[in-house]
Amino acid sequence: MNFDPLIDAISGTKIEALLPLLKNRQLNQIKYGDFPRWQLFLSQMPNIETSSSCFGDVVKIGDSSEIDNVTYNNLKTKLKELTPWRKGPFNIFGVEIDSEWRCEMKWHRLKKHIRPLAGRKVLDVGSGNGYFGFRMIEQEAELVIGLDPHIPYVSQFWALKTFLPNCPNFVLPYGLEQIPGQVSGFDTIFSMGVIYHRKAPIDHLLQLRQALCPGGELVLETLCVDGPTGYCLTPEQKYARMPNVWFIPSLGTIENWLSRCGFKNIRALEECPTHPSEQRRTDWMPFQSLADGLKGGQEKQTIEGYPAPTRVIVLASLE
Repeated sequence: MNFDPLIDAISGTKIEALLPLLKNRQLNQIKYGDFPRWQLFLSQMPNIETSSSCFGDVVKIGDSSEIDNVTYNNLKTKLKELTPWRKGPFNIFGVEIDSEWRCEMKWHRLKKHIRPLAGRKVLDVGSGNGYFGFRMIEQEAELVIGLDPHIPYVSQFWALKTFLPNCPNFVLPYGLEQIPGQVSGFDTIFSMGVIYHRKAPIDHLLQLRQALCPGGELVLETLCVDGPTGYCLTPEQKYARMPNVWFIPSLGTIENWLSRCGFKNIRALEECPTHPSEQRRTDWMPFQSLADGLKGGQEKQTIEGYPAPTRVIVLASLE
């Protein structure tokens, strides 16, 4: 992982409080996910140069015409070793990665409603392998910094970054709660699919507010349920087989949380049920997915008897 371009980009800015986290001493303290093993894996990625990339619905890096069959097969084998691929889709030198989530569907739901990203510094909390970060670069964001504590997903990103050393999209192996409190200055912050995994959702929102610059915009995407303001579904054990879901709020509750945390101009986009065509098993994510968490494979209830997943995107600002 070469953080030198990121160090240069944030030095002298309000984001430079991140600098200590980019030092080898700090990175080597990461135990979760066997960080040293993944560093070794990344050092063994094929060394391929490309002059072509396109960050559309399928994030495309390189072209099959730029490599021979031996290199293609080696690359596909290495990328397969990074399974499961949750976010995507990608096409890497002709290797098609059909991820669990068709993330382009979510991107189309929000991209026309958010403030233009051109020239903005963006924080992507829960970024996974950086798919959305590439879409933000497509929209001419100046800099995108993703955060994700799950080392295998971060490794997927850095495997791709091998071929795009000059792309101003980065993913760091940290959660938001590990970021120094003095970090601020982001023009846009995305927190998508994160807050319902947090035991303290209000703290999460306050941390997001701290990192925004004056006039900055928050793009919050979350599971939601029907109910009055103040209502949250709190699963007894699991939700759609997921063990780490703590609170699923109603839309009114989300808006109330944001207001209590000092956000203004709160605006919800249309609620959208999650369909198995958007989240499903593939060869690149062969484990349990959405359909396995729904009762009888139907779309109305989870196997635990809760309402099936519905998501909403809420926009908010500090002015």
